[in-house]
Amino acid sequence: MASAERRRLRQAASGAMPWRRWGPYLSERAWATVREDYSPFGQAWEFFPHEHARSRVYRWNEDGLGGLCDDRQVLCFALALWNGRDPILKERIFGLTGNEGNHGEDAKEYWFYLDSTPTHSWMRWRYLYAQDAFPYAELVSENRRRSRKDPEFELLDTGIFESGRYWEITADYAKAAADDILIRITARNAGPDRAELDVLPTLWFRNTWAWGDDDRAPLIRAADTGLLAEHWDLGPMSLLSDGTPEMLFCHNETNTERLWGIPGRSRFPKDGINDHVVSGASTVNPERQGTKAAFHSHVAVDAGAQTTIRLRLSALGSRVGSDFDAMLDQRRGEADEFYADLTPPGTPSDEALVLRQAMAGMLWSKQFYNFSVQRWLQGDPAGPKPPPERLSGRNSAWQHVDNRDVISMPDKWEYPWYAAWDLAFHCVALARVDPEFAKSQLLLLCREWYMHPNGQLPAYEWAFGDVNPPVHAWAALRVFEIDGSRDYEFLGRVFHKLLLNFTWWVNRKDSKGNNVFQGGFLGLDNIGLFDRSSLPVSGHLEQSDGTAWMAMYCQNMLELSLLLAQHDRTYEDLAVKFFEHFALIASALNSQGLWNEEDGFYYDVLHLADGSMQPLRALSMVGLVPLFAVTTLGPETMARLPEFARRADWFTTHRSEAMGVIEHMRNESHAGWRMLSIVSPERLRRILVRVLDPDRFLSPYGVRALSRWHRDHPLEVDVGGYTARLVYEPAESSTGLFGGNSNWRGPIWMPVNYLLVEVLRVYHRYLGPEFTVECPTGSGRALNLDEVADEISRRLIAIFVDTDGSRPVFGTYKRFQMDPSWHDLIPFHEYFNGETGAGIGAAHQTGWTGLVGDLLIRLNRRSGPTRAASQDGDMTP
Repeated sequence: MASAERRRLRQAASGAMPWRRWGPYLSERAWATVREDYSPFGQAWEFFPHEHARSRVYRWNEDGLGGLCDDRQVLCFALALWNGRDPILKERIFGLTGNEGNHGEDAKEYWFYLDSTPTHSWMRWRYLYAQDAFPYAELVSENRRRSRKDPEFELLDTGIFESGRYWEITADYAKAAADDILIRITARNAGPDRAELDVLPTLWFRNTWAWGDDDRAPLIRAADTGLLAEHWDLGPMSLLSDGTPEMLFCHNETNTERLWGIPGRSRFPKDGINDHVVSGASTVNPERQGTKAAFHSHVAVDAGAQTTIRLRLSALGSRVGSDFDAMLDQRRGEADEFYADLTPPGTPSDEALVLRQAMAGMLWSKQFYNFSVQRWLQGDPAGPKPPPERLSGRNSAWQHVDNRDVISMPDKWEYPWYAAWDLAFHCVALARVDPEFAKSQLLLLCREWYMHPNGQLPAYEWAFGDVNPPVHAWAALRVFEIDGSRDYEFLGRVFHKLLLNFTWWVNRKDSKGNNVFQGGFLGLDNIGLFDRSSLPVSGHLEQSDGTAWMAMYCQNMLELSLLLAQHDRTYEDLAVKFFEHFALIASALNSQGLWNEEDGFYYDVLHLADGSMQPLRALSMVGLVPLFAVTTLGPETMARLPEFARRADWFTTHRSEAMGVIEHMRNESHAGWRMLSIVSPERLRRILVRVLDPDRFLSPYGVRALSRWHRDHPLEVDVGGYTARLVYEPAESSTGLFGGNSNWRGPIWMPVNYLLVEVLRVYHRYLGPEFTVECPTGSGRALNLDEVADEISRRLIAIFVDTDGSRPVFGTYKRFQMDPSWHDLIPFHEYFNGETGAGIGAAHQTGWTGLVGDLLIRLNRRSGPTRAASQDGDMTP
């Protein structure tokens, strides 16, 4: 029998009940985004700073603390807090901009996504709020003082938590019905003394009336029992409390007097509640109405005790009621049931915790994303008109983009915008809990208001025209596989759109027409000796990863067309096309100097204007991407599709110049199975010697993006008077490439590790258990490729798992490692230290790091409990 949550998912998918209408779709940062930047030359970090956020209305979307909104972001709810010492209410997460942080933008607070079901029928969020004054100025000044070679200065480093004086704020949400949400806010005094706190649950409308399209403004007003929010589209929504808190009102309008010294549209602007609570100003509307309102409760709590506030946000006008706690308990129990069904039997409890929080992070990272590029460039009817320089600046070639959707974000604070290749990985992780949402996300990015008319997928708002690895087809296949519903309509829809994207790649990125692709940036930020999108010398760069990504894309499109051809033979011709195109790309990659026989590795090759060529001998993840282009064809496929089989046989026989470099493609000893791959078994074995070497790529916590060998042997290249240097850096980057907030020169990245694990299993399926390699290199232990994939999976999982009271992801922070109240609050970082496994970069990038949940499921289904990794690279029981 399906669980209660599975039944809700079915109701949502069929349209019977809009369970997804309300969710955690509120961003955690709308300030300092590209969307809110109206400067002449794209100075997004400075144009709308944090200091303006409490007083200045957002044009495109809202942000808040632990909040939720409807899927059109008409009405928003979030928390606001005040410890009595801060200069402002805590209404949003604070962090440094890309120009303030010594490693780029960085959130400087601690909050956690502890639980969520796919329909958000149950959610839990936690925030740790210091009772002493928040060190805003110290965090900015100290990080500005530090160089890129220094570690980041975090909130814990200020010592503000050393005394243990902080509030543990927990927000629980439970849906009694699709438009009936129970909210429980618990504030626990973790400090040694009695303390006071102001809690302000806040309700407000996104400002849609100030831009010159529709000047109708909705209204929130005091009713007999609480707040009543009225909107012509959404309908009435009430926010009721179980107590009698003070009700405060203002308007979601800019305080132009404070910011620029000119009169504004409202006497009670956006920061009115802040100013009233913090300084006692008369800045709230005495008529008790507005477009922003809050319940205000002042509480005093003994040491170790807690206080609870109960609210109900409802279209039904439902009161808090005596059944409130019982309904929350019921929804939490249903969440337990849902995750018990998801978690393989025998999974250790701590791994089950990691899995559940990983999925919670995936689900909490949804955000309403609103952006019309044409309107943004040209300005609103109400004015003012943006500077004319913008019409030829950022994203000016993407004026068709008109987004108004709930999208899975990489990180709702550090990256509160969709990213094309990130999203593909998100969907694979999300398919475990909500395959319908995962499929809708893959289709969404291919729709006309996202995909460029020329077929390019938008990269991200900083530069929609950047190029990311083409992994959408791969993600569609994996989501289809995980879903298990045989949704061929989904496959057909995504396949047709990706035909346009594939053609764009071939026309734009194969500049010489020789099936060797450049690509440029390709999502790997600073992995190269220099910016691969803008070479420092005249010439062009042939990229082993660019070409390999395209070979993988060909294979994925081949697999999609073969699946579709089982139900519609017209796809058989397309399968032939992608089969042959893959062979040509594989031939090009292996015959034009990208494989280095001496080193047994793939490298980028720089072609200079004088006709010379120079391999860039970096032992990096770039050289491992050719492994990703592998698939197998079984005899059943060939039997079902005879025309495809005949053409494949002909091509194999008559195009020896292409097929000769991948002679392993056809192996009759495997009972009709065939393997298509760039990398032959012999080359695979040579590459894996380096990959599985603890002194090279293999860390106790996964595979490094750059070989540790470059720590003592930096790569230096001098071309045309320009000298570039590449050195192993296992933690933060010491360079400013791409903002300096990510590093591919040594750390561990989940998405490429995940792909490596997957393709090793594909190779194993064809090569069989008799094909073994030494793992780790030098250990004397022989493992088949399936076992190697398990080994790498265990190491990745070990980043998060509690081993002897320690989680590597926490690094050296004793508060997280030793305090029981912190130890099970697991962050899912953007990437991880190549030596220690400590989390680095965005602390809530559960997006692709959430793939660890899928690894846990697959590994525990296969082999039961996993084992943690020790620091010497060996695995311990």
